[in-house]
Amino acid sequence: MSALPDMSAIREAQQLLRQYFAATPLARAASLSGPKADVYLKLETALPTGSFKPRGAMYALIKNLQRGKIDEVTASSTGNHGAATAFAAQTLGVPATIFLPENPNPVKRKKIEDLGARIVSQGSSDLAAAFRKASEHSRRPGVYFLNDATDPDLPAGPATIGVEILGQCEDFSAVFVPMGDTALIRGVGGAIKQLSSRTKVIGVQAERAPSYVLSWRAGKPVPTDTCNTCADGLATRTPEAANVAAIREVVDDVVLVSEDQMMDAIRHLYLRETVLAEPAGAAATAAYLANPISGRVALLVSGGNITDDIRKRAGAAL
Repeated sequence: MSALPDMSAIREAQQLLRQYFAATPLARAASLSGPKADVYLKLETALPTGSFKPRGAMYALIKNLQRGKIDEVTASSTGNHGAATAFAAQTLGVPATIFLPENPNPVKRKKIEDLGARIVSQGSSDLAAAFRKASEHSRRPGVYFLNDATDPDLPAGPATIGVEILGQCEDFSAVFVPMGDTALIRGVGGAIKQLSSRTKVIGVQAERAPSYVLSWRAGKPVPTDTCNTCADGLATRTPEAANVAAIREVVDDVVLVSEDQMMDAIRHLYLRETVLAEPAGAAATAAYLANPISGRVALLVSGGNITDDIRKRAGAAL
């Protein structure tokens, strides 16, 4: 199966997901707009769990429940995908176990706990050890490993964001999308290129976690030794070959942003647009602030689960 969703799957995801939550707002950002630019924020922070992730987790779990009985759903996550999987599992009545790195984002961990999932923290500060433990656990009969990076159903969920953006406002010249494990940009990019081929899709990663930007440029997976960034939602270091091939089909350009640029974007969004974003959620805005372009532009605010430490770093009484 392609790592990009086709339009029939995206339309099906739209129908299924609207039973659980409404379309998210597309809000014009006056502080970022001007004579040559009309800039909008797609506020995925409005979804349950405070990020875009429930779109993919809900759709993938629904599809797999249609195929057969599931005794347990598992996920490895830095936080937002784990919370989304826990939300989908609670909503659909399936037990969930979420594997986290050591010392995960405490806001995201608490959301997972509050949604009733079992948590296993494993091994290292990044996701590698948690992924290995989740994979091992998920070999048991009846266990569905909802892998954010490789699940074939999941990207149709976030693809509905692209459909919503183009339905809420017309004639976008570009959409800026954060890139972590790429499920988000594969979905959004796949939808946009099928509906509006002239709209550019621009991927954004953290300078300290550049694996998919390097891979997009090289045309092959380029792993990195570390992914030590404040943007835990962008902290990937081992790209999947199929995902690299997919983003090269639908992504027109890529941008790296620094830790300071993400802090500046968090502060700007909060003070000028009353939007609270975590670092990954502010990455698209950071990229636009550093590289503004003309035309009608959408910036994806992918999540708002910000920690107290990041609030302090961003400052300005967040």
